Amino acid sequence: MAFEIVIPRLGWSMEEGTFLGWLKKDGDSIQRGDSLFELEGEKAAQEIEAVDEGILRIPSSGPLPNSLLKVGAIIGYLVAVGESMANETPKTADSSSLPNTSLSAAAAPSVRRLARELKVSLSSVEGTGKGGRILAADLQRLSSLPNTPAQNKSFASPRARRIAAELNLDWTLIKGSGALGRIRESDVRAAALSKNSTPKGQKILISNHRKVIAQRLLISRQQTVPVTLHTKADATNLVNLREQIKAKQGANLIPSYQDIISKLVVQVLKRHLLLAARWEEGVVVLPAADELHLGIAVDTEKGLLVPVMRNVSELSVSEVAQQSQQLILKARAGTLEAAEMQGGVFTITNLGAFGIDAFTPVINFPEAAILGLGAIRREAIVQNDSQIIAQHQISLSLTFDHRVVDGAPAARFLQAIVNAIINPLTVLIP
Repeated sequence: MAFEIVIPRLGWSMEEGTFLGWLKKDGDSIQRGDSLFELEGEKAAQEIEAVDEGILRIPSSGPLPNSLLKVGAIIGYLVAVGESMANETPKTADSSSLPNTSLSAAAAPSVRRLARELKVSLSSVEGTGKGGRILAADLQRLSSLPNTPAQNKSFASPRARRIAAELNLDWTLIKGSGALGRIRESDVRAAALSKNSTPKGQKILISNHRKVIAQRLLISRQQTVPVTLHTKADATNLVNLREQIKAKQGANLIPSYQDIISKLVVQVLKRHLLLAARWEEGVVVLPAADELHLGIAVDTEKGLLVPVMRNVSELSVSEVAQQSQQLILKARAGTLEAAEMQGGVFTITNLGAFGIDAFTPVINFPEAAILGLGAIRREAIVQNDSQIIAQHQISLSLTFDHRVVDGAPAARFLQAIVNAIINPLTVLIP
């Protein structure tokens, strides 16, 4: 009996995905857990693993790379030896059905994509990474040798080529800003803007990722009753704490203000669980103690992404910094997996680096609240004795779903955040 290979749902609202290409060949022997193909869902690309075993059969009418497919679409089959797909002559297994043991299996997905774009066979590349793992540097070294496909030839990501075709641009004439001169989507869009320098009447194609962002924002607006509270907190001790950590850790990873505040927020959430709740079919669902996962909004080339830090309450500030940096780097590199953007109960978004003070963050539905961090500034503060001093202040903006939380509990939560920022050590060291 043939097992169907279908396009899976990678996110709760995903209806279609972009098929990026097969990672196995027709006739390969597949085991459960083998990576079959790459699929780009709502916000990330990931390798899809086999849930059955058998010989891979790819129909001649199968999808081409970069095809947009509906969830549930059948793209191939896993069959027993000698078994065929419908309307196909049975095919005897031969050496091509043996498992693929080439070194390409020891290369990261991003390296395999790069190799495909360079038209380089990974089986001919000697990896210099641990255990013979093939690195991007190995491809770079290969591309500098005579008569290699990458020499004197630009190359582009699948998304860049698709956008170039939609904008009627010749991507081979575009200078790439990526690794090895790789042409990225941003390079194509910049070239399009340069070509159409007259802003009036200009049309910019909306990417699939932008459409997903728009859809999720619309759902949030339609299915929540958002209210935003604004306040400021004395950030003097927060600034001093970070300076102390910086002096102590030297060249090691220094937690950002957002990292420290993330830890403070989760500690406060323990006492205000309604702000971490979800509204599900008329029922308010509170998270368990081991489910305090925090989303962090990340600005990327593709648009906004919200990776999720796990069990922040159990992490030190340094561990929070390490996890957040890893997620941010993966988000900007486009290597986040779908699971790394799921399960959050509360989100933090930070526009302080752009000099923004107060703003109105949009709830990351189906969560109940989101906290916006503004810039930290030295401001003139009038004390109780009428003396004026210079003090570090940070602006905070809390948007919450009024269906789940009333104004007073939300205000108490925000005030608790203010107190935690004023005296961070009392929260971090109980």
